[in-house]
Amino acid sequence: MTRAFGSSSSDAGSPGHVDEPDTRTPRAFLAWMVRQQGGLFWFGLFVAVIWMVPQTLGPWIVGRAIDTGIVAGDQGETTRWLVVLGVVTVGGALSGVFFHTVIVREWLIALYGTTQLVTRKALQLGHVLTRRTPTGEVLSVSGSDGDQFGALMEITTRAVSQLLAYLVVAGIVLSTSVRMGLLVLVSAPLLVLLGAPLLRPMQRWQGVERSRNSELTSMATDIVAGLRILRGIGGEETFGGNYAGQSQGVRRAGVMGGRWLAAVESVGVLLSGGFVVALLWLGTREVAVGRLTVGELVSFLGYGLFLVQPMRTFVEFAQKWTRSVVSARKAVAVYEQRSPWRDPVDPKHLRSDAAVVDEASGVHVAPGRLTMVVSSVPDDSAALADRLGRYLSGDQDPLVSAELPEGLKGRAARAARAEREAARAAQAASDEQRASEPWGVTVGGVDLSDVPLDEVRRHIFVSDTAPQVFKGTLREAVDPHDRLTREQAERALFTAAADDVFDALPGGWQGELDERGRGLSGGQRQRLVLMRALAVDPEVLVLVEPTSAVDAHTEARIAERLGPHRAGRTTVVMTASPLLLHHADEVALMVDGREVDRGRHAELLARSEAYRSVVVRGEVAASAAAPPADEGAAGGSDPTSGPSTGPSTGPSTGQLETETAHWTAVTGAEATR
Repeated sequence: MTRAFGSSSSDAGSPGHVDEPDTRTPRAFLAWMVRQQGGLFWFGLFVAVIWMVPQTLGPWIVGRAIDTGIVAGDQGETTRWLVVLGVVTVGGALSGVFFHTVIVREWLIALYGTTQLVTRKALQLGHVLTRRTPTGEVLSVSGSDGDQFGALMEITTRAVSQLLAYLVVAGIVLSTSVRMGLLVLVSAPLLVLLGAPLLRPMQRWQGVERSRNSELTSMATDIVAGLRILRGIGGEETFGGNYAGQSQGVRRAGVMGGRWLAAVESVGVLLSGGFVVALLWLGTREVAVGRLTVGELVSFLGYGLFLVQPMRTFVEFAQKWTRSVVSARKAVAVYEQRSPWRDPVDPKHLRSDAAVVDEASGVHVAPGRLTMVVSSVPDDSAALADRLGRYLSGDQDPLVSAELPEGLKGRAARAARAEREAARAAQAASDEQRASEPWGVTVGGVDLSDVPLDEVRRHIFVSDTAPQVFKGTLREAVDPHDRLTREQAERALFTAAADDVFDALPGGWQGELDERGRGLSGGQRQRLVLMRALAVDPEVLVLVEPTSAVDAHTEARIAERLGPHRAGRTTVVMTASPLLLHHADEVALMVDGREVDRGRHAELLARSEAYRSVVVRGEVAASAAAPPADEGAAGGSDPTSGPSTGPSTGPSTGQLETETAHWTAVTGAEATR
């Protein structure tokens, strides 16, 4: 990669970064992308011009060979011109190979640079991005739109070089025959004028195809994310039918766009062929009256065939420019999003031994203790976790997509686009206002809004109910920054009761996880995420329903081990599980978003009807569930995958000892057992 898509020097959530895209308009964004190619674009253009030189000189050389060699009967002159033609041809072939290499590099920089921009934007905004932009739109920008931008870089370089070649050839022909030169000069503008009316409907249908494809991508991500639930309720056929219907909609839009594309190309082929015929007819008449020699006529015919290529390239450029403008409009909707977080003017710092207080709920978390929060409404406890970690609440207005309804066009489309842009701007302004106000969560009396966001993230770690598991080794999933010794990693594995996760992967710590942890059951994924959270070992750890997908036996082991593992550190658990609550140092009961009671689990069971109504109900529901959520083998992502073989008793001593060498080689820790 060149500086084309320079990486940010700031961490997630920080506003400052380099090479910020120009998101004023789609065309300004495309111009920014060309500028970001830097010297590579100009070097590619230089190589392209060299590549075009032999093609412009070839017909002239052939004409000279005919007039001065063949017609004159001079074999030496003929041979000399043939040698020159051979040298030029070989040079053109070599420069063509080099040119292809350069433009492929331009294409890849634009393609993967777009993915890099999307990734950087996702890291900067974090959960804010999903509040503002549908997932399918983000994925489409990173995938199909990035490919369109790469194609635009390639065709732009080729079109500019061929435009220069076209002007050179027109000058050569004009200096030889004014009438034939004018024919050459008029052909390209005529092609543009006749093809322009077809570009607008082509652009519209390509935009429709892009919108439908974005919606299809969103639908696919939703189906994949909820596949286990769909299988549980028998909704696979319904959602599969919806996906098939949307897929056919994409196909129909693509066919309509293809028809207009074919019409544009047909105009190009028709005019190019007509140009060659007209050039041949006019050239023959010029030879008949003695204004042209035979060699010059052959040269003109060669130039006529050569100029077909630039004219076809101009048509191709118009097509790809149209598609790129459509893609750029979608990309701008993603890249223009700004982080709502701003660093405080007078930053303060958090203490590790201070109490955490949430003003909205009145919940007080004592330092160094295991505090659990029970709520009659699970969304209230989830909102509390968001506030503790300084995340914007999930409560918001519906997402405002940048995609327009298919039936809108002209003035109505412009009005709808302006309305959506205003709604998105209002949503961003609302987030910025909330982020700039006092947060209402204090640590030792210091409000989180007065602390740099990076420090908040290091101090308070929130593990929610929808974490991600990425493809890679188990060690990378647990310790992506290579900070743990093997003993520390095994301690986290033991506390999370994730022994069966270790056993399920051939290779143990070096075993490969599938994307999203598909090879693991729901309970195994949840314990893997818990193990990862414990491995971070933050000053304040907030866990949201960390055992909702595990069986009672495994949950009891986690509950017994969590307190000792986090001894001396502040831990907050949002749960209604009696097995976990039994081991809490303190339990806070929330009703309607406010703390109404506090005490030990047994005390609250004895005196609080509201507490019993939540906890006992959850206990009855859990005991009535069959089979448990965590049953099934390691590959049991399907809830119908068969009976449980019982909880794992942990990795064998021999297997763990075998893993010692692997872990020690990576972390450099002393391999002791």
